[in-house]
Amino acid sequence: MAPCPRAGLRARPGGRPRARLRRTAGAVLLALAVTGAATGCDAAKEAAGDLVSSATAAVSSAARQKMDEIKDGANATGDVSAGAASADGDRTAATITAANPGAATADYTVMVVFRDDGGNLLDTVVLNIGSVPARASKSGTARSNRTLEGPTTAEIARALRH
Repeated sequence: MAPCPRAGLRARPGGRPRARLRRTAGAVLLALAVTGAATGCDAAKEAAGDLVSSATAAVSSAARQKMDEIKDGANATGDVSAGAASADGDRTAATITAANPGAATADYTVMVVFRDDGGNLLDTVVLNIGSVPARASKSGTARSNRTLEGPTTAEIARALRH
């Protein structure tokens, strides 16, 4: 028998090793497809969930970095509140209100997190509410970066007055 240099296989007399390799590979793939059909949807859902989790973590990290860029900001989490989250087209939105207790106009940068009814993090956004007058309130709308499914709440994770 002559050796098959690419696959390390020996050809049968009169046989073609590549054709046999293709038939074997095809049979293996068919067997995997048939046996994996029942779990294919579950695996796809799990893979999609992993991608969403990774994307959510990346967005959350970017939001934290954006907040860290603000120099000389004072913690103002107590000055800011989130309204109820609701559908806004294909996104989820919530009204965020900053109440400026100071004697001068201030800007607010707010990190808002959207969570499902189980408390799981779905999305994170950073909202700027500029020029809030002294001893007054001003609102802005935080919109999710993507479509969120199911009941969702908006929470203030961090707020800075600057």
